[in-house]
Amino acid sequence: MTAEQTGELAALGTALLWTLSTLFWTSAGKYVGATAVCFARLVLALAFLMAYGGLARGEWWPAGASFQTWAVLGASGVAGFFLADLFVFKSLLVIGPRLTVLLQSFTPPLAAQLSWLMLGDRLSSWQWLAMAVTLTGVVWVVLERPDGAAEHDPRRIIQGVVLSVLGASMAALALVLSKMGLGDYDPAAATLIRVLGGIVGMVPLVTLGRRWPSVVDSFCHRLALPRIVLGTLCGPFAGVILYMVAVRHCPAGVVSTIIATMPVLILPAVVLIYREKVSLRAAGGAVLSVLGVGLLMM
Repeated sequence: MTAEQTGELAALGTALLWTLSTLFWTSAGKYVGATAVCFARLVLALAFLMAYGGLARGEWWPAGASFQTWAVLGASGVAGFFLADLFVFKSLLVIGPRLTVLLQSFTPPLAAQLSWLMLGDRLSSWQWLAMAVTLTGVVWVVLERPDGAAEHDPRRIIQGVVLSVLGASMAALALVLSKMGLGDYDPAAATLIRVLGGIVGMVPLVTLGRRWPSVVDSFCHRLALPRIVLGTLCGPFAGVILYMVAVRHCPAGVVSTIIATMPVLILPAVVLIYREKVSLRAAGGAVLSVLGVGLLMM
């Protein structure tokens, strides 16, 4: 197995784990709110990563990182864990999940272009073709179901589109900065630095929004806390470590494309947990997306 195939498998593992974390956090958010869940997951992730560092490396703090590593990975955390999530969440409230997730399909090509400009990473014609096939499948699935009346208000549509595109741009920037800052550094320690960057960004938001009571409640809520913990283990802990492995070995556009299959990967949960019916169109989009990922990994 080549290094790039290792990175592609890590990206696929990331997409699977992030899909699970989304389900856990969505369930927890019904009890304590999205802002509380977003902040609590970062605090828990910090604790898990420190414990892992102490056990695996004998070093609970990333003391060996250079100033440049701290700066670049910290900026990646602010862009990814704070700004990207904030913009996407606001977009979800304005235009709903269908259009928001659809517009997140801009992330892979944006990541590919930023990676080319900042790191000199170039994708082959075959990789661009595979990306197009994968994203076509994702878009096909996302377009399956209309959202509702919010789409008929032009001002809300424009506001939501701007927010969603900003979210996709921040996610792409976070991915490229992660690749730039990682180098040969330990992925778990790098993830810890990124989580700290996200916490630094979240603290003013929680303070200005007067969300501290709901944050405290999230750590005491008997139904929300187990879901937040499970989501954190799948997301900012194991999932993001795999994500860092993926960006080390793969071009940013390829990693972003594989992770963009999350709307497809969530279909089994929609069927098994929420008892929704999946049409032939959605199933066809899923097959096309899987085919695109297969082409990427060939």
